[in-house]
Amino acid sequence: MLVVEGLTCRFGTKAAVDDASFSISPGGFVGVIGRSGAGKSTLLRMINRLAEPSEGRILFDGLDVTALRGKQLRQWRARSAMIFQQFNLVGRLDVLTNVLMGRLAEIPSWRSLTQLWPDEEKALAMSALEQFDMASLAAQRADQLSGGQQQRVAIARALVQEPDIILADEPIASLDPRNTRIVMDALLRINKHFGITVICNLHSLDLARTYCDRLIGMASGRVVFDGAPAMLTDHIARELYDLEANEVMGTAPTHASADSTIPAFGTAAAA
Repeated sequence: MLVVEGLTCRFGTKAAVDDASFSISPGGFVGVIGRSGAGKSTLLRMINRLAEPSEGRILFDGLDVTALRGKQLRQWRARSAMIFQQFNLVGRLDVLTNVLMGRLAEIPSWRSLTQLWPDEEKALAMSALEQFDMASLAAQRADQLSGGQQQRVAIARALVQEPDIILADEPIASLDPRNTRIVMDALLRINKHFGITVICNLHSLDLARTYCDRLIGMASGRVVFDGAPAMLTDHIARELYDLEANEVMGTAPTHASADSTIPAFGTAAAA
């Protein structure tokens, strides 16, 4: 159980996130929605501890995440894997090595620096790439891939961390409709097959309604809606998005069945 209590993040006098409180049970697919600048990215970055809270607490199964330092903080960041809008891959490195970076918390640093990855770690990374039909590109430089391919590599990197939570920060913002569907389907399958909690920032309301089983709506840094997608009426959505309402209330692509079969992967398959 992830519990957020009174979480606030200030930059000077401005509160990017203001007194946010909610809890998320394991295995959910939660969409965080709201207009640009609502505080969605800052919220996810605080959960991962990439941004420091000014006030409040983050708890996970009784662990006070906001108090973690050093090795314990690095371990938490492995357990709460981030997926970024701009992929955050190392372009000059090959795809397989980029995925292996997700194992840095589990292996000695000298192995990554010398590129002497254990065979079992390579096998784990290849298995993750196979989930997203990317194994054939394992030896290719990351900067030679399309945007959709790069995001699938980033998801594979997150998966090899064997996380409890995946935090996806606008993962499809720079993708075309086809790759948007592919990436969102990949996140849904990870959520349903492995039982990994997914918290995903989304600008498109229809995508959020299509893929998520719960929505958290933010406006001016505050949580102003929390409930099932069916509870979010068009009237509430227009109040939430204001001038951006017409832009975000388009038509979402049809996603793959949540029952899609994917091969077992690592120890996470038992989750």
